[in-house]
Amino acid sequence: MACLSLVAGCTLEPRYRAPALPVPDQWPIPATTASDTAASDTAAAAPGTGETREIGWRDFFVDSRLQRLIELALSNNRDLRVAVLNIERARAQYRIQRAALLPQIDATASYTKESYPPALSFGFAYTTEYYDVGVGVTSYEVDLFGRVRSLTHAALEQYMVQEETRRGAQLSLIAEIANAYLTLAADRELRQLAQQTLESQQKSFDLAEKQHEIGSASGLDLAQAKTTVEQARADAARYEGNVAQDTDALTLLVGTTLDPSWLPEQFDASIMGIDALPAGLPSNVLLRRPDVLEAEHTLRAANANIGAARAAFFPQITLTADIGTASEQLAGLFKAGTEAWAFLPQATLPIFHGGALRAGLTVSKVDRDIAVAQYEKAIQSGFREVADGLALTATLARQRAAQQALVDATQSAFELSQRRYKSGRDSYLVVLDSQRSNYTAQQGLITTRMAEQSNRVTLYEALGGGWLEHNP
Repeated sequence: MACLSLVAGCTLEPRYRAPALPVPDQWPIPATTASDTAASDTAAAAPGTGETREIGWRDFFVDSRLQRLIELALSNNRDLRVAVLNIERARAQYRIQRAALLPQIDATASYTKESYPPALSFGFAYTTEYYDVGVGVTSYEVDLFGRVRSLTHAALEQYMVQEETRRGAQLSLIAEIANAYLTLAADRELRQLAQQTLESQQKSFDLAEKQHEIGSASGLDLAQAKTTVEQARADAARYEGNVAQDTDALTLLVGTTLDPSWLPEQFDASIMGIDALPAGLPSNVLLRRPDVLEAEHTLRAANANIGAARAAFFPQITLTADIGTASEQLAGLFKAGTEAWAFLPQATLPIFHGGALRAGLTVSKVDRDIAVAQYEKAIQSGFREVADGLALTATLARQRAAQQALVDATQSAFELSQRRYKSGRDSYLVVLDSQRSNYTAQQGLITTRMAEQSNRVTLYEALGGGWLEHNP
């Protein structure tokens, strides 16, 4: 038995070798530098200088209301709850498969009564009965060639797949909540801007209406003023609907009723912070992404299944043993001389299965090749997401700076046009045009700031960070 146990520790699994990274060693663009981060007023450095994966979401998202929403979502979101339950299910399946490595011992008790006709008992009919009690092992497979052990390895890797799936679901949930929070904050600020513009335009229209009554303003000026009022009114109503939809979306993600005090009043550029990405950040950080680790565990499981398929070509040895007592009378079941035992080893050697075993081995190898392709695709997808995020980091910062300059310029032009109109040097149409330009520029600035923050969330998620929780 000791020799059998030693041999049973071997498997026919191919030696696992991680595929080479199907992407360059470095991203095709330089990483964000500390000076670039300092130049952006949206960057708030998070404590610590560790890897992105090790930065907890409480360190990255510094807004206390957003932290509260994330905390509630991690407890109440139904999709994340399903992912956690899938882990429990995979763990139980692994334990079931692992139990096959050990013999199953059962206690049995039986009563048998049989009647034989004369034709089978030399012309005399008779009836026999007996009692049997025993403890034994039934069909325990001696895993000489590692078939059961390979299946156990595959079950363990599938359990790890579910763990990475849960981690990825949590990371995606945190990013979705952050983006929904940013969208709600931006739409609330856009609604506030539209409402302020509506009030300003309404005052201008009232003034133009009075001037028209006394003949100092033309009907064209009055009509133009009316169009700007209605445009601002339509924008205010549209953003009001957007805010309601954003709130509903955030409520669904969190999974519970939201307290209004947890919601942002307007867009805040300091909602999150993260350390600057180090220069020359290697692409192998992608190996720590949940989806990449999930693909790797799937590949390892497929590799283990090859070992089980190979072992199916070799003899399968099973042991059945039982020891107990047997007697024709229940009262004499445990008396001396009633001991009974049985030992039934069995070896099965496959001879002809119609090609099923070879086909099974082919299937397991193809599954391994598919898993390799999926693993490489996950790395390539992650590489693109990070490269896109790094590219947008610099361009969005420049776009926000240009948009801010545009707002300042249009605000100055609007104020100048008002003074020129009051002095009679320009028509009211010039004032309206400059006001529209300023209104559009302010909307663009809010949208750009939101896109910049959302890109930081996307980049942090793409690097596999944000799933840990570091308590303050």
